[in-house]
Amino acid sequence: MNLEYFIARRVQHSTEYKNSVSAPIIKIATAAIAIGMIVMIIAVATGVGLQKKIREKVSAFNGDITISLFDRNNSITTVKPIDINQEFYPDFKSVPQVTHVQAVATKGAMIRTATDFEGVILKGVGTDYRWESFKDFLIEGSLPDVSQEATSKDILISDDIARRLQLKVGDKAPTYFMKENEEPLARAFNVIGIYDSGLAEYDTKFIVGDIRNIQKINKWEDNQIGKFEVFIDDFGNVDEIGRNVFLQVPQLLDARTIKDQYPTIFQWLALLDSNVYGIIAIILIVGIINMITALLVLILDRTGMIGLLKSLGATDWTVRKIFLYNAMTLILRGLFWGNLIGLGLVGLQYFFAPLTLDPSTYYVTEAPVYISWWHVLLLNVGTFMICLLVLIIPTYIVSRISPVKAMRFE
Repeated sequence: MNLEYFIARRVQHSTEYKNSVSAPIIKIATAAIAIGMIVMIIAVATGVGLQKKIREKVSAFNGDITISLFDRNNSITTVKPIDINQEFYPDFKSVPQVTHVQAVATKGAMIRTATDFEGVILKGVGTDYRWESFKDFLIEGSLPDVSQEATSKDILISDDIARRLQLKVGDKAPTYFMKENEEPLARAFNVIGIYDSGLAEYDTKFIVGDIRNIQKINKWEDNQIGKFEVFIDDFGNVDEIGRNVFLQVPQLLDARTIKDQYPTIFQWLALLDSNVYGIIAIILIVGIINMITALLVLILDRTGMIGLLKSLGATDWTVRKIFLYNAMTLILRGLFWGNLIGLGLVGLQYFFAPLTLDPSTYYVTEAPVYISWWHVLLLNVGTFMICLLVLIIPTYIVSRISPVKAMRFE
């Protein structure tokens, strides 16, 4: 331990444990760093968590990229079929970032019960469908089994549709499909499960069942489907990967990312980044001001000691390092308590979810949190380095203190 650090520890000890002017100021500055770190951790965890959760929900219904016929009418219901026999299906080898491709189709319909009726969209899926996301949404019953040789009549409906039509697991759902210039086609589906994604845009419309039902209603061949849903390994590069996918599909097919299909949702999510950055900037400014104030008070409170050290031959930089060491200790102490409390609160929300949200506004029923060790490391290193570098400036006041005047001041 060098001499400057030893003196800094003595200064800190005498300041905190004796009745000095700077003691309460230093405690406030340390508390400000701790509170700032708590707020930054919570802001990052909730901001990233909300973005991740909503993106996963939208991807569960659409995939990260959708490949369909080159048609810009934005119709949800599939009109013209696509041949499933494509070079990119089932393995998109030309774009290595693609992890999964699944074939689906959609068809508008109406469920009519004895008391009410509801317009819905049947999403037909096959054996290649990725059910992992829907397992998280499932609140009652089970998922449809479309792997049997016979066409399955089981469907998965949303909790919103189930409540409006007073349907429950095990009930029959009389469903009617409208056809141009023809009588409606009636199908009796079995409600095998109920899901709740929290996304009203989907929960009010979609039911999920066997794709072969749509193929038969539309009089398609077994190799004809509505569109392909593509999943990728890094959503952060979805725009670039989407362009690569578009270049690799046939000219008659179009590839669009979910950011292109639902710009409003993702523009709203992008605003969360601005909010998080703004919170971090404000917290850093407040923390820096508090630390500068504490350091200036400490320097003024130790003017006599500065004069004594200078009279003994200490250089200005040597004395400045003493106060920087002291400030470094205070910052580290504030970061320790900030991390301990901040990560504790994030863990509490992650495991017990005491904080709930309005799904009609935030698309989720509880505040999702997500934070990686990289986030924690960057917040801590960034806060420490910025505060310490900025604190070099107020230590310049040490060079203006004359040893003779300082001894008289003491």
